[in-house]
Amino acid sequence: MLQEVAHIYDLLTKLEERFPDKQDMLCRRSGKEWIRFSVKDYVRYSNLLAYAFSSMGYGKGDKVVTICNNRPEWNFTDMGLSMAGLIHVPVYPTLSADEYIYIFNHSDAKIIIIGTLSQYRKIEPIVRKMDKPARIFLMDDSDNIQCFRDLYKIGERVELVQKPKIEKIKAETGTDEPVSIIYTSGTTGTPKGVMLSHHNLMFNAYGHAVKQTVRSDQKMLSFLPLCHVYERSMNYEYQYIGISIYYAESLGTLARDLADCRADGFCAVPRVLEMMYSKLEAAGKHLKGFKKTVYGLAWDFANNYDNYNKSLIYRAKRNIYDRLVYSKWRENLGGHEMLIVSGGSSIQAKIIRLFNAARLHIYEGYGMTEASPVIAVNNPVEGINIIGTVGKPMERTELKFAEDGEILTKGPHVMLGYYKNPEATREVIDSDGFLHTGDIGRLVDGKYLQITDRKKEIFKLSLGKYVAPQVIENMLKESPYIQNCFVIGENQKFASAIIIPDFEHLHHWAKENGLGELDNHQLAADPKAVTFLHSIVEQTNSKLAPHEHIKRERIVCDEWTPSNGLLSQTLKLKRAKLTSRYSGIISEIYR
Repeated sequence: MLQEVAHIYDLLTKLEERFPDKQDMLCRRSGKEWIRFSVKDYVRYSNLLAYAFSSMGYGKGDKVVTICNNRPEWNFTDMGLSMAGLIHVPVYPTLSADEYIYIFNHSDAKIIIIGTLSQYRKIEPIVRKMDKPARIFLMDDSDNIQCFRDLYKIGERVELVQKPKIEKIKAETGTDEPVSIIYTSGTTGTPKGVMLSHHNLMFNAYGHAVKQTVRSDQKMLSFLPLCHVYERSMNYEYQYIGISIYYAESLGTLARDLADCRADGFCAVPRVLEMMYSKLEAAGKHLKGFKKTVYGLAWDFANNYDNYNKSLIYRAKRNIYDRLVYSKWRENLGGHEMLIVSGGSSIQAKIIRLFNAARLHIYEGYGMTEASPVIAVNNPVEGINIIGTVGKPMERTELKFAEDGEILTKGPHVMLGYYKNPEATREVIDSDGFLHTGDIGRLVDGKYLQITDRKKEIFKLSLGKYVAPQVIENMLKESPYIQNCFVIGENQKFASAIIIPDFEHLHHWAKENGLGELDNHQLAADPKAVTFLHSIVEQTNSKLAPHEHIKRERIVCDEWTPSNGLLSQTLKLKRAKLTSRYSGIISEIYR
């Protein structure tokens, strides 16, 4: 039976009590090998960092920025800082110089911890431009830059003096004191620093840990950025339970790392699962004859899979397809049945159905950084997985709806506020303590939360009708021929869309339809391909209200990524940036 803990660092105490001999608590990839850290290693290195920082004069409330990819040292830092009373400010390693300097200065950072030498070379010049330049430490070993190897030595040297001080800080730290500031990825405007307390994070992680069916003798792969509260909270969940955490080398090595460590699950955002889905679909197109026929039947069955159909005939059909097709998918991912948590934005129903049919069980949840983050999630323990919803609200939290359908929530998960921004805090947390999420939703069957759109993203046509773009975008992306899209039309007579095709599928279609060898730009401009993509838009229009119809679409060959600023770090559309990028096309559409 899991016990809720009060502080982040209490997780270490519980791990030491329950799993003192666990040898692979935290693991990272190095070449072809996994470097494994035991529970004892985790406890030891975390304490040494706490002792070292304390001995250097850093204390209660000082801010420490971390910039690195997922790795065990991130956890050592997280725990060490919390024990020493410092505030952890985890930041993406892919931000621009302007974003870094803003966060460094706004957070009053005194220490910047950087993962690798290449990251150091990018960030060190920015640190020198700070209003009050901070001290830099490197996680990787270095003979020229002060690094964690040096900090561990300092921690060992001062342990006798610093250990009582750290224990005193821990004993005196209140559960509602801030332990982290997380800067929102910012799809609009300047990022805000969300202040979260020990209780915020531990209450929330415990709330979803009790719904987890993966056991302490199993493994989860982690690849979403730990600096985002979603993956961070899941990592706390794994530590609550004692699940081994394996950090993928990168998103590009996801399949390899899943297979290599034989993981029992992971958490993801819909875009990652969409890419996996597309690769599975593409695999069937290269088959011939009987194999292609079987794959097609299994594919169609999975896309329409009903998790609640318990008939013997239905189950037998699923088992046959599993032996012939789905088991091969799992073999390529390590061979295990998996539990996958999806969050960050809505996911297409067909993807959940397909993965569930293949015993890669997807459970969709919902939350936001300001809610630490989980507000609702489908429950594996209860076997509840209502497709199209994000499950029931978390226990001991309140949920209600404003008159316009906005989701409001209240409870121990709601943030302390925005750092240095009481006005913005008052805008989202009302006088009754309810957090205004900015999302529109409703309850299905009176208990399962369904998200319909972002309040700020809904726009009004010049005719007075409202359009929810995210709903339409998700419907368009149900086609394998559309990789991404952006619905526009605010203050215009009709809605339109800018579309990036899935060129792998579109080239396959072109070959089957005799278009010859074309590059992406030629294919996107080919009249037959344009007409074909228009027919997909028309299919979507047939499911929409007349005022929601996409009257015009334009095809582009660009990439939308966090690195070029068109997607957030969690792969959501940055609508203002996209509007600016395609201002010429938009003007042409509505001329």
